[in-house]
This record gives sequence, C-alpha cells and structure tokens, in this order.
Amino acid sequence: MNLFNLNCWSDKFCGQSWHRLSRRLLARGLFPLLALISLVVVLLANSFSPAQAQQTRSEIRGVWLTNNDLDVTRDRARVQQAFKQLRQLNFNTVYPVVWNSGYVMFPSATAKQTGIQPFVYKGNDGHDILADVIAQAHSQGLLAIPWFEFGFMAPPTSELAVNRPNWFTQKRDGSQSSVSEGGEVMWLNPFRPDVQQFITDLVLEAVTQYDGDGIQFDDHMSLPNEFGYDSFTVAMYKKETKKEPPRDPNNPAWVRWRANKITAFMVKLNKAVKAKNPKAIFSISPNYYDFAYKLHLQDWLTWIRQNIVDELIVQVYRPDLKSFIAQCDRPELQEAKKKIPTGVAILTGLRSSPVPMRQIQPQVQAAQERNLGISFFYYSSLWAYGPEPIVDRQLGFQSFFPASATAIKQKLD
Repeated sequence: MNLFNLNCWSDKFCGQSWHRLSRRLLARGLFPLLALISLVVVLLANSFSPAQAQQTRSEIRGVWLTNNDLDVTRDRARVQQAFKQLRQLNFNTVYPVVWNSGYVMFPSATAKQTGIQPFVYKGNDGHDILADVIAQAHSQGLLAIPWFEFGFMAPPTSELAVNRPNWFTQKRDGSQSSVSEGGEVMWLNPFRPDVQQFITDLVLEAVTQYDGDGIQFDDHMSLPNEFGYDSFTVAMYKKETKKEPPRDPNNPAWVRWRANKITAFMVKLNKAVKAKNPKAIFSISPNYYDFAYKLHLQDWLTWIRQNIVDELIVQVYRPDLKSFIAQCDRPELQEAKKKIPTGVAILTGLRSSPVPMRQIQPQVQAAQERNLGISFFYYSSLWAYGPEPIVDRQLGFQSFFPASATAIKQKLD
C-alpha cells in the first residue's frame, strides 16, 4: 500500500464508517477490541509516513498544560516523553499556562517593575520552563500557544492585589472579591488605562520573548457583571452617558457599555500582538455565549465578527451528553466555524472529580460529527485521574484520532 492510498484509506476509516463501527463495538462491551483496532491503524499510518507527511486534516486537537502539570513541565525528559506521546496520538496543539494567580510563569521585566514577582517558576535544572515546552512541542510538530489563564483575576493575597489596590474594581456594596473555581479572587479593572497597559505588556513579553505560536485568553478575560462600581468606572460612565450607573448590574445598557469597553480593549490588544507577530494565533476559550456576555461582559461573538479572533474553543464542561450536544449546536458556534477554526473544550477530569471514558468518548464523537475541534482540560487528567487503568485510558484516546490532523497555523480564508 503506497503512502497516498494509506492516507486516503485511513481518512475514510476514521470517518462515518469508523464511527459506526466504534458505536457497535462499544455497545457490545468490546472496548478492548476497539482500542486494539485504533492502535493498529495509528501504528500502520506512523510506519508508512513521517510526521509532517501524515497531516491530512485541519482541526484543533489540543490539551491544556496547567499548574497541576508542573511536575511534568519542570522536567525536560518528561516533557519530551509527554509530547512524543501526544504526537503519536495525533494531537496537534498544547496550551501551556503563563499567567496564573497574579504571577507569570516566565522571567518578566513588566512583573518585576510592578513589584509582583518575587520568584520565577524554573525547571528542575534551573531552565526556562516555557522556552523548553515550546521548543519540545515544535520538535514533535505540535503548536504551542501560551495560555493567559487568569485574565483579569488575581487572588487578594497576591503581590499584585496588595501593591496595586487601586487597580481593582468593586461591587456596588463596596466588596471586591468573588469566589471562582480558582478560589477567592479580585478583579482588575479592565477599563483603567494602566491596567490595560499592564496586561498588554505581559502579553507582548510572552509573544516576543518566546517562539510560541500565539496567545490564548479564556473565560477570565472578562468581568463578572456585578463589578464596575468603583469610583474610576462610575466617573467614566457618568461622563459618557450623563447618568449614574444602574443599581441593577443586569441592566442591559449597563451590561452593553461595560462589554463594549472590554471589546475595545481586546481590539487594541489584538493589534498590539499582530504588530509584533502577524502570524501569532489570537485564540480564545470562553464559556458559552449567553453566560459569557450577560454574566461576564465577554462579548466574544462580537470579537469574532470584528475579525480579531483566529481560533475559538468554547468550554463545554458538562457530564450530560444531551446538554453537551445542545451547546455544540448553538448558532454562535455554527457562525464561528464558517470563519475560523472552532472547537469545544472537554473535561477529562479533576483530582477531586475523575471523569470516566464512558463520558468522554461520546462527547468526542458528538464534537467530531459536527466538525468541531477538541481541546482537553487538562494534561494530567488524560490518564491519571480516571477510574480506569492508565493503559485503558491511553488506548481510549488512541481511538479518538486515528488519522493525523494538520496544526492550525492561521485563520481560514
């Protein structure tokens, strides 16, 4: 079988007929057989073609590298092993965290000048973790897109919150914190020019100091709608509208005004990034649109319509398949995927909340049937936190991507 025929055969095999076969095998409780068939397909394809020649499709196949993965990312040998395995499983993108809990994960002049970085995360031999992760990802043909995880959030105990208290906004009752999945956090005021400059400078450091393939912002590049009642924002609103901010944080005009301000900043941030690196992927991974806009002032659909987004991955962390599919079918995703690479984020587990393969597999299938890319949250939970043995989970992931897919390098025409 020559290379062309092998690629064509594997593409057909991983299409509709593959999905039909996998459903039948799973329904009959023959998961080991399904995994074995997948393994054979992958090994055959890998044996007949080099990594670059394998690339037959364009879709997002990613995984996030969080602070919970530091035991891997700090160790050069473990990074090499991890990325080699991801490439063999036909992943094409990694998203390493670079901004978390008020700290950047790399040496930063901006952080030092702001007085918020008393230490720098380093590898086991003192090396730059981010530089190593990016270099090793590229050596395996993977894209590496640094992930600006905490956005406008910072813990109240962070140097940023302690040293720059005027940079943070507040609720109408004067309180300044909220509880998120990251614990208690405060929110930087996205309407202040000094905050905008600080975030921009951090992002540009990541873009210019490292050979990454872009930058990613998630659902925290936003502001919970109960915030924005600080004196700076109130004065700005009164000057522009001649009105007091509404008492109700859900007031449509008040939501729109604040959301538009965040959008304007994201437009400027995109221009700044593209000025430094026109090929940088400006990626976003928000929550579903109604929640993002109404409750977090994150009007990401407008960002896409204004052509400042190169890649969209919507977080769909739901255990119920029907609810998961409903989110995949939302009109915002259908609109987005006509313009840019679009995918969904699938939860593969947390330390305190393992996710079984019987939940992950049908979600992957549903996304693929809708021509949506996939990114998994997060690396260690791919294998370590599930109820199944690690080898069974690894075989399961081999069945998800039997053929390779080209890494997304730029916005679709």
